Amino acid sequence: MAQAAVIKKKVEGIPEKLHVWPYLVRLEFLCAILTIIALTVWSIVIDAPLEEAANPTKTPNPSKAPWYFLGLQDILVYFDPWFAGVVAPVLIIVGLMLIPYLDVNPLGNGYYTYHERKAAIWVYCFGFLVLWIALIIMGVFLRGPGWNLFMPWQYWDPHKVVALVNVDLPYAFGVRTYNGAMLFGGAVILGYFAVGTAIYFFMERKALKAVGFLRMFLKIELFLIMMGIVIKIVLRLGFNIKYVWVTPWFNI
Repeated sequence: MAQAAVIKKKVEGIPEKLHVWPYLVRLEFLCAILTIIALTVWSIVIDAPLEEAANPTKTPNPSKAPWYFLGLQDILVYFDPWFAGVVAPVLIIVGLMLIPYLDVNPLGNGYYTYHERKAAIWVYCFGFLVLWIALIIMGVFLRGPGWNLFMPWQYWDPHKVVALVNVDLPYAFGVRTYNGAMLFGGAVILGYFAVGTAIYFFMERKALKAVGFLRMFLKIELFLIMMGIVIKIVLRLGFNIKYVWVTPWFNI
């Protein structure tokens, strides 16, 4: 209670309006200077020579997309192209567009605060740093020939062969029939979303009337999809699980 009172007192002491000059422009100018310095040092320290002219008879190994798309390219290792190349980018764009409509909490509007918006800040940072920046770093520095994973101290051997035995999740649990595997995977996926949604609605039941059912439902579904991508990556890297749900039409 005492901490909340202190925070409220600080918020009340902030004027409603601040001039763009010098407060905002000064901060933006300092950030621009620091960014230019960092990019200058980066360009001097790391050599980035131009490669030879493109040769249609020789495909580079590995063939990488531009760095800002390497996160999506790396997701192709863990998901089928229909999800990694279509569904995931659409969910990212639509999810970011929906943030102002789903997050109607007035706390933090017009002033900086961490204590009042811990959950929102951590969720956004997790999605941005783990599902975007981390995958880009992995694609740039750790993905070598054959799109194999190489540690920074390892040589990028173009002849490296990794013997991986990828299995589907139902097979790992002893389900051997095709229909049984389809039902098992569907139950796992639907159960994951059902249990996650139920837990969230139970924890936030007091805010349901103020926020609205649709907003809360969309928020938790987007969050579960984000966490599901991370879970699938962990299953693939740690346990060689290829698919969780296998069907004649799509695989997840």
